[in-house]
Amino acid sequence: MKYGKHLVDSISEEYGADAYLDYTRLKKIIHELSEIAPSRADDSRQVSLTTPPPTNAQGRPTVDGNETSTFKQESFVKMIDSEIAKIEAFTLQRVTELRTRIGDIEHRLDAVAATTSSYTPLEDIKAIEQEADDIAENFLQLEKYVNINFMGFHKILKKHDKHVPNHPCKTFFITRLHAQAWVRGDYSDVVVRLSTIYSTLRNDQAAAENADESQSFLRQTSKYWVKTEDVSRVKYAILRHLPVFLQKSSTGESDSQFTNSVYLDNDALELYHGRLDKSPGAIAVRLRWYGTGDPSLVFVERKTHRDKWTGEVSVKERFIIKEEEVEQIMNNTYPIEKLKREMIEKKGKSQKEADEWEQLVREITQAIQAKQLVPTMRTQCMRTAFQIPFDATVRISLDTNLCMITERGYDIQGGKVWHRDPNGILAQNEITRFPHAILEIKLEIKEGSMGAPQWVTDLQNSGLIYEVHKYSKFIHGCAVLLPEDVQSVPYWIDDASIRNSIIASGGERILMPEDVGVGPGATSVYSQLLPFGDTTDDRTATAVGRTGNTNPNKAPNYGLNFNTPSDNAANNGNRGGTQYDEEEDDEECFNAFCSPTYGYSAEVMAPTRMQKIEPKIFFANERTFLHYVHAGVTLYTIASGILAFSEESDDKRWAHWYALVLLFIALGFVMYALHVFKWRADRIKTRIPGRWDDPRGPILLGSILVIVMMISFVMKLYTIATLEPEL
Repeated sequence: MKYGKHLVDSISEEYGADAYLDYTRLKKIIHELSEIAPSRADDSRQVSLTTPPPTNAQGRPTVDGNETSTFKQESFVKMIDSEIAKIEAFTLQRVTELRTRIGDIEHRLDAVAATTSSYTPLEDIKAIEQEADDIAENFLQLEKYVNINFMGFHKILKKHDKHVPNHPCKTFFITRLHAQAWVRGDYSDVVVRLSTIYSTLRNDQAAAENADESQSFLRQTSKYWVKTEDVSRVKYAILRHLPVFLQKSSTGESDSQFTNSVYLDNDALELYHGRLDKSPGAIAVRLRWYGTGDPSLVFVERKTHRDKWTGEVSVKERFIIKEEEVEQIMNNTYPIEKLKREMIEKKGKSQKEADEWEQLVREITQAIQAKQLVPTMRTQCMRTAFQIPFDATVRISLDTNLCMITERGYDIQGGKVWHRDPNGILAQNEITRFPHAILEIKLEIKEGSMGAPQWVTDLQNSGLIYEVHKYSKFIHGCAVLLPEDVQSVPYWIDDASIRNSIIASGGERILMPEDVGVGPGATSVYSQLLPFGDTTDDRTATAVGRTGNTNPNKAPNYGLNFNTPSDNAANNGNRGGTQYDEEEDDEECFNAFCSPTYGYSAEVMAPTRMQKIEPKIFFANERTFLHYVHAGVTLYTIASGILAFSEESDDKRWAHWYALVLLFIALGFVMYALHVFKWRADRIKTRIPGRWDDPRGPILLGSILVIVMMISFVMKLYTIATLEPEL
């Protein structure tokens, strides 16, 4: 679709066409400019202050020898300036109106809280919530308005430089655009205030603060990529259920906080390769601090990977130190014994808590010394956290403006310097900017936990987020910025949507040629691992987020013009970017006979979601296959015995027929076992979401076997009854 038609289709009735970029008129001016023959430029490098300027045939002065061209070009430039000013004024007006409406809601909530009555009519709460929803919808609509106009300026300026190459202006105006308040402005205070309103309506109660020095916890984590244009909608979907968690130092003017993490590793990148290979017990050690400027408090964190199928879970542990104590941690001179005594005597910690803290600190400092760990990679982002204060049941973080910076190339001065000078100039191959936001959903693991809340599942099924299994900012940064030192790279490197950012950082050597697509490894076998496909199957424009919705008729509302995955698939002419052959319908019908998906619809399935595959699943599939084959062989043996030892008399013929039926059932068991084994192995390989068990097949085969055995029992009773008179 051409942009002009896209702009017309996107015009909001509430805003009206006059509020948008006048793309048609600008395009007309460019067309007129392109039809004017450009004059030869004056190469003279000398001027006279007393000589009149050049004139045209009418004696009027010109600048470049062509008065018409000059006039049209000046009109184009003036119109671009006026359009920028128009959109900036309209955006500011709308944001001001939204802030005023939010203020009115806040006053209403304050008035309700100030009343002596503890009862608030349900109608009032519903009305306030509806008003908050309407404000959020209007904010999303305004963001769409900004994006459509921002894209329009890029398009029209590119068209101008293409058709009027003698007067290029795109670079100049794009630089100006990025300096405009409606482009660079941070209106996330609207998100913070809406979050507070929703939290008040839900009556969220903060949990007790965890004062444990080691701050260790078990959690189940999944990570997703979010397109920039979907960030606000994702925030809105979350804040309806979880409040924005602001740090104590936050002013509330922004919903995000600047976050730095310095990861430690050695020259061989031992920790990188351990985390990439998911080796049992692989660790990552990092130093994290929040806020701009020099850090005051630093979190020393260790993440340990453990295979879930072994019965263990991965864990993150951390403790807090002052910035001046980082050197002691790096050099193993940290006064552990002294601080442990202070914890018990002055802070009132128990002996157990102090011992656990001591063990963690000693293990981290010893690992730094034994593995010779030094600052290697740094990640920076603006992190928005969603969480009921100090309640770790459901925690969500959204990282935007993510970049990775190499920490190699400067003198660490024996551990005294442990991060780059923020005022230093970075080379192109020392920084990489990630094109997507990173969403991380953390669920606390507790005994008797019922899994993710329904609203989290709805978000995962919304089509707005793209799961990237085990994505790591540390691993991505090392692979892109240290390509000569890594022995292998993560699978998501082949994704088409991040290829340009890797090339811009000088990481071409880890990429495959465009005509090849993916390199050897996981992505060559599991194509669904890449959310947006590779260069040979680029699904950037058509990919749908994460999983299918098991109930397509029940789609959660996530803001303006939201479509379910099935809607997107229908609009794009495919199913989540994956093509399906016509014959697949027939095969699916046969599979449904033996293994129905029970309400799971392939039409709403996006291939980016993967179920966790543990080694025991492959063994379980093989074991099930062998059990069925064993049952078939047993039946075959019984049938063969009946055929071999049954009498040939006419009144005993039924035994032969019975044996033949058993042989047929035995063959059915084996054929069924082979079919289910191959079908389930394919689902394990492709990690298709849905049921992998077979609830109908065993019932069908078991019923047939019971019927045959009942017939045998009845025939045996009949034989005994007929022989009784003779006895």
